[in-house]
Amino acid sequence: MSQLGIQEHAEVARVIADCLDPENPKSFFLYAGAGSGKTRSLVEALDHFRKVHGDRFRFRGQVISVITYTNNARDEIKRRLNHDPVIQVSTIHSFMWDLIKGFNTDIRKWLGTALKEDIRELQGLIAKGRPGTKTMVERERSLKSKTERLNNLPSIISFAYSPTGDNRTKDSLNHSEVIKIGSAFLNQKSLMRKLVVSGSPFILIDESQDTNRELMEALLALQQDRAAAFGLGLFGDMMQRIYADGKNDLVQSIPSEWETPQKTVNFRCPKRVIRLINQIRKSADGWEQVAPDKAAEGCARLFIVPSPARDKQAAEKAVRERMAALTSDAAWGDQGSTKTLILEHHMAAKRMGFLEMYEPLAKVEQFQTGLREGTIGFLRFFSEQVLPVVEAYYKGDAFAIGRLARQYSPLLSVDAFKKAGRQQDQLVAAKIAVEQLALLCDPGKSPTFQQVLNAVAQSGLFEIPEALAPFVDGGEAIEDSEDEDDVSQRVLRIREFLHVPFFQIGDYARYVADIAPFGTHQGVKGLEFPRVMVIMDDEEARGFMFSYGKLFGLKERTQTDIDKEKSGEDTSIDRTRRLLYVTCSRSEQSLALVAYTSNGAGLKSMATKLGWFEASEIEDLDDH
Repeated sequence: MSQLGIQEHAEVARVIADCLDPENPKSFFLYAGAGSGKTRSLVEALDHFRKVHGDRFRFRGQVISVITYTNNARDEIKRRLNHDPVIQVSTIHSFMWDLIKGFNTDIRKWLGTALKEDIRELQGLIAKGRPGTKTMVERERSLKSKTERLNNLPSIISFAYSPTGDNRTKDSLNHSEVIKIGSAFLNQKSLMRKLVVSGSPFILIDESQDTNRELMEALLALQQDRAAAFGLGLFGDMMQRIYADGKNDLVQSIPSEWETPQKTVNFRCPKRVIRLINQIRKSADGWEQVAPDKAAEGCARLFIVPSPARDKQAAEKAVRERMAALTSDAAWGDQGSTKTLILEHHMAAKRMGFLEMYEPLAKVEQFQTGLREGTIGFLRFFSEQVLPVVEAYYKGDAFAIGRLARQYSPLLSVDAFKKAGRQQDQLVAAKIAVEQLALLCDPGKSPTFQQVLNAVAQSGLFEIPEALAPFVDGGEAIEDSEDEDDVSQRVLRIREFLHVPFFQIGDYARYVADIAPFGTHQGVKGLEFPRVMVIMDDEEARGFMFSYGKLFGLKERTQTDIDKEKSGEDTSIDRTRRLLYVTCSRSEQSLALVAYTSNGAGLKSMATKLGWFEASEIEDLDDH
C-alpha cells in the first residue's frame, strides 16, 4: 500500500470509529470509488466496534445492522467477522421483512389501502381507454387480480414472504411490497422507529447508491428524527449506481453535520485504466482517483468492429489474440482466463449456449430475480443433484456418486433402509437408478429436461421439487395463486423450458456461479479480474435503457433525454456512462473495449476527442 493509501485508510478508520460511539452516535457517508477498499473499511470498522463495544451491545441485546446488496456480500462480511451475532448482516429484502413480519393487522391495512388506490386508478384508465387493445386487456386482467386479492385480504391471518422465493401463494407479499411497507412503517409508525433505534442504534448500508429510494428516504428521516440515539453509515459511490430505484440525489440529501470521509486511492486498477475511468466520469461529477506509487502502467485498448458483424465470437477471439500480443500475456488467448462483460443476461445466455432454457423462464416476472441469481429451486435440482451425478458417473468418480446419493436420494434415507429390511436392496436400487439416468444422459445424446425429470421420478433417485411434480410425464400444473392468467403463463413457460436440451443447465450453473467467462455489469460490481473485455453492442442489447451510441455522440438524443436532463432525471446517457465506469474498473491488469458500430470513423473521432483513448490505442477489426 502506498504512503498516501496508508494515510487515507487510517484517516477513514479514525473517522468511522469516532462515529460508531454508542455514547455519541454520528452519521457518515464514506465516498469510495472503484477499487478503493470500501468493503475493507466496512469490515475493519465493524471489527473495531465489536472488540470495543461488542460486550455492551450483547448485554443490552442490541446489534449493528448491516445492509448489503447481495447474498455473496452478506456471507463474505459474516465470514470475515467470524459470524459474530452482534453484527447482523442481511440483504435489503431480508432486513425489511425482519422489520415488518408479524405486524399482520398493519400489513393488511396497508395492502387494503394500496389495492383500493390501484383499483381506482385502473378503473379510470379503463373508462378512458379503447376496448380490445393489448393495453386494455392487460389493465382488465390486472383489475380482476387486484380486486380478487382485496376480497381475499380478510381471510389472511398471517402474511408470508421469502427473499429468494417466488412468493406465489395468496398470503405472500412480493419483493416490492416488502420494501414499500417497511418504508411506510418507518415513516408513519413511531413504535416502529422506537423498535429500530432501541434494537439497532447503528445501521450501515453497503452500496448505498443502489439502495431503494423509499427505504433510503425513510432511514434519512429516521436519523434526523432520532439523531441523538441513532447513527446511519453509508458506503458507496454514485458513479457505480446501477439500479433505477436508487436515490439519484443521495449526495445532495446528506445533512451538513454528517461526516463525509473519502477514499481516492484505487488499489485495483493499473494507471492506464485509472486515467480512462477518470475521463469517463469527468463530465458526470469530476471526481478523480489516483494510483498507488508502485501501480503498474497496464494496458487499455478500444477495438472497433463493423456492425452488423457476421461472427461475433470470431471477432472477440481476434481481440483476445491481439491483446495477448500487445500485453505479452498469453492468458488473453484463453477465453476462460478473460472476463467478458456484457450488458444483459440474455447476451451471456446466447454466447454460452443456454438461451433456450433462459428465455422462457425470463418471461415470467416471478422467476426473473431468481433466474439471475441462481436461486430458483427447480433449476438447482437439475444443477446441484442431477447434473453432478451424471458428470461423476462418466468420470468414474464412485465416491462423488455415493456422496450425492447419500445427501439427496430418498432411496438411501434412514426410512428407506428401515422399510426395505435389507440394506443391500436399497444400495442396488440406487445403483440401478444412477445407471439408468446416466444412460439417458450419455454425452452423445441430447435428452430434454422433461425426459430427465420423468426418469428421476420413475426411479425415485431424487425427490422431485414441488414446482415440477405436476409436470412429471407431461402433466399439467395447478397452483395456489390469485391470478389465473399468471398461473397459465408460468405453466406455459415451465413446459417450454422442460422441452429444452438438459445439458444447457451446466453452462447456466457456471454463469450464475460467476465461474464462466461472461458476466454482466450487475453481477460483477465489487469483483475484479486480471483481464477484462467489455462488449459495447447496442443492437444486441435490444433495450432503451442504455445507449453507447448516445454516450459517444453518434446517435441523437431524444426529446425525452433532453427533458429528463433538464429536470435532473436519469437519462440513457447517464446510465451508460455509469455502466462503462463499473465494467472498466473491474480490470486489475489490462482492458479491451469492443465496440460494434456502423460508424467506426465517428466512434474513433469521439473517443480521441473525449480524451478516453489516443489514436494509437484504437484498432479497427475487419468483419468476421
